[in-house]
Amino acid sequence: MFNKPKHIFFVGIGGISVSGLAKLMRSLGVEVSGSDDTESAITRDVAAFGARVFIGHKPDNLPAECDLLVYSEAVPGENPERLEAAKRGIRRLSAAEFLGEYTRDQKTVAVSGTNGKSTVTAMIGLIFEKAGLDPTVIVGSKVPGFPLGNIRVGKDDLIVLEADEYRAKYLNYEPWAVVLTNIEEDHLDFYTGLPEIAETFDKYLTHMNRNGIVVLNADDLVSTHEIHPPIKPVTYGVSHDADYRAVNISVGEGRQRFEVQCGNSTLGEFSLKIPARYNIENALSAIAISHRMGVAIPVIQKTLSEFSGIWRRFEVVGECRGATVISDYGHHPTALRLSVSAAREFYPHRRIVLVFQPHQHNRTMRLFDDFVAALHTPDLAIVSDIYHVKGREEASDISSRDLVATADRVSAVIYGGGLLETKSLTLKTVQPGDVVIVMGAGDIDEVAREIVRCE
Repeated sequence: MFNKPKHIFFVGIGGISVSGLAKLMRSLGVEVSGSDDTESAITRDVAAFGARVFIGHKPDNLPAECDLLVYSEAVPGENPERLEAAKRGIRRLSAAEFLGEYTRDQKTVAVSGTNGKSTVTAMIGLIFEKAGLDPTVIVGSKVPGFPLGNIRVGKDDLIVLEADEYRAKYLNYEPWAVVLTNIEEDHLDFYTGLPEIAETFDKYLTHMNRNGIVVLNADDLVSTHEIHPPIKPVTYGVSHDADYRAVNISVGEGRQRFEVQCGNSTLGEFSLKIPARYNIENALSAIAISHRMGVAIPVIQKTLSEFSGIWRRFEVVGECRGATVISDYGHHPTALRLSVSAAREFYPHRRIVLVFQPHQHNRTMRLFDDFVAALHTPDLAIVSDIYHVKGREEASDISSRDLVATADRVSAVIYGGGLLETKSLTLKTVQPGDVVIVMGAGDIDEVAREIVRCE
């Protein structure tokens, strides 16, 4: 069983995932403090929940009564608080190691994959809640309906967990069930390529309970051909034969509608008020695991029909001079292409403007050609400077100017510069009726929030 500490210090408490763990521990009566490089809405949020938050890292931040230090995987070993904790003999765990210990003796449904993890985790958590269960839900985003935003604290031993493949963090978990959305090349500062990524996913699945459930995307060729679950998987899909299959898909009046076939029977019609074919796939994965765990179909239908999406996942944040402004966390070429496609489907006959902040130099370099191709899909793309990720390998002098110089040969792609310059250029460029997708995993979200306040 989890041995509850008395006082935990979280290094990187301003991260969306680590802040959720801090709030979870506070809700369980543990004293919490932590630090981050900069103040943000997230640090203020966790401070308002009762944690003492330090801006900047130094040894003196570590309280005398601290008996556990938990650090984000992005925090380097030479961090002053990590070094001070080692000096004092305080136990130290990465966030994933800590979460692995916390969830080990509980019934954990883990959601993994390159894309869609946060949305699917939120969908499943809300379905379970609507079904009368009381799960703890740990998600890397903010979920409308969760009072604490990125965490739901329940009383059951049921946990719905977003299990990230970054630095193979999910290898710390021993889930009862795994939902796997898709597998693509990403985090190439850690993995050598797709074969190693698939191999690590395979290793992850060996950690799961053999009496549990594996849910796989039948439309994802890597998942169906390169992954070898220890138990027979439950499959879902749109374009391939699957155990749970969406048919008779239609889009209109701000909704997507589809029927779900399960074997030789039809489970009924489902609807979503969030766009994109990939969200139908996300919903199918939530339907599959929930149905297999005994949740009634009407409960699943009602929950999904009311689901309004989550923070920074194709989130409509407002209007700017007659243009619709959307914020999205996507930072992979596939995510860019799918978001532009979703905008074209939900907002036909409107100009699509993508304001994109590449995330990490190494990712930009390794997926350069894919990013260039993705930048050709909107009507206009504005590319800001690459967001530097502290604590990750940045062995590349690649720049956003390189992306723009290559992509602009084919379509309208403009270099945006820093955030202030990107914001100014966006305001000069936007026209009434445009759909502006502000996209990236860094601080580009600030541009989306600020331009909707401009007159």
